[in-house]
Amino acid sequence: MLKLLKRAVLLGLVMGASVARAELPPDYKVVLLTENFPPFNMAVDDKNFARDEGIDGISADIVREMFKRAGINYTLSLRFPWDRLYRLTLEKPNYGLFSTTFTPEREPLFKWVGPLGSTSWVLVAGPDSKINVNSLEEAAKFKIGAYKNNAVTQHLESKNIPMVVALRDQENARKLAKGQIDLWATDDPAGRYMARQEGISGLRIVMTFNKAELYLALNKDTPDEVVQRLQKALDELRAEGFVDDITKNYL
Repeated sequence: MLKLLKRAVLLGLVMGASVARAELPPDYKVVLLTENFPPFNMAVDDKNFARDEGIDGISADIVREMFKRAGINYTLSLRFPWDRLYRLTLEKPNYGLFSTTFTPEREPLFKWVGPLGSTSWVLVAGPDSKINVNSLEEAAKFKIGAYKNNAVTQHLESKNIPMVVALRDQENARKLAKGQIDLWATDDPAGRYMARQEGISGLRIVMTFNKAELYLALNKDTPDEVVQRLQKALDELRAEGFVDDITKNYL
């Protein structure tokens, strides 16, 4: 009798797992959104709109392989501005956004898969600037340029640091070069990469004030089955060395 009971329980678990996996309809797909945030995700032609193979970067390559291995369909587009993509992912079921910085404040807003990579939050000065700061309080005395609604900006806002906010982070690189702002609050290495694209070099990091991890953020209504399959695929790719190899290719 005990053996029969054990078999029934085991069969129930197997069938339950099968049903859980089958809950995704055949036409299910995730609408993936991203932006120009090199070297993690970027348009091949450097424009502010791209689809599918017109997008590359560390995170883009990892996410593609992750979805392929997890057996989940998706569409991928790169758009602008970040603020709009962020709000769409908050509001629409089965939407996903990368590369999204994971923060305690954002944690309850999304479901998360990652990490895809890591980045530093920095204050950058122009090549000829003599500015040196040892704290955010000291930095607040200067005119700081930042990028609307990204994690760096949200963090500084929580500290009541005044900023001049732009819709494109590249604008801050140009403003810094022209002396229109004193410091640029950005991510590294993304900030340096964008500055080089604008023909600007010699920028100096005057302060690193945080280390952060980048994730795929999924709308909270995304089925747990999707999140689990994607995380399992990413963990396997990392264990196999795929994630490290892709990162080295770009950096």
